[in-house]
Amino acid sequence: MSLLAAATVCCVLPAALILGLWLFYDRRDHARFERERRKTTFYCVRCGKIYARRGLRDEFPCPACGHKNQRLRF
Repeated sequence: MSLLAAATVCCVLPAALILGLWLFYDRRDHARFERERRKTTFYCVRCGKIYARRGLRDEFPCPACGHKNQRLRF
């Protein structure tokens, strides 16, 4: 194997590994951020509690009194 080929392999393989790890962790962190960001806020008309739940939901029961409430719309 020539010196040029060996140098190319020694530079390209670590760079490809670093790029692959970078893309993997970037996508994983973005998915975590989106999961945390996607919350729906509710206001209980019975007890006055404000609460949030993950996901896009239109109706969810209050954790304090159990009354089903519609999501807040801003």
